[in-house]
Amino acid sequence: MNIFIVKTKEEKERALRIRRTVFVDEQNVPLDEELDEHEDEAIHFLGELNGKAIAASRLRWVDGYGKLERICVLKNERGNGYGKQLIQAMEREIVKNGGQKAKLNAQKHAEKFYKQLGYQTVSDEFMDAGIPHVTMVKHLETDLTA
Repeated sequence: MNIFIVKTKEEKERALRIRRTVFVDEQNVPLDEELDEHEDEAIHFLGELNGKAIAASRLRWVDGYGKLERICVLKNERGNGYGKQLIQAMEREIVKNGGQKAKLNAQKHAEKFYKQLGYQTVSDEFMDAGIPHVTMVKHLETDLTA
């Protein structure tokens, strides 16, 4: 999968379309919760396979952490390692910008996935958009390579 930071309005719309498909259509998250006031400040990522957009996410800087948000892969492409690749690209961007800590709010069902990538749960379970979540953090190595 080719992962890149969104630079154009068209690329951003493609990323938002993936997010709407996964979170709004599939998981019934209200559109006004999925698309929020942080869209313009965030760094958006898009993952393509053979020119087709299949994954998206965004990264923000919050309280000294690179905060990984809105991480999603289209349903028919899950289980192929693309989520891991997306997380690693976001972690590299955090380190590239001088960050050493990553944070995310994981859907409870994905907690094991993030633990396998080195994240530790630091919160009790909480609800977000009607879905159980936990907050997880990871200290990043400063020599992450592509």
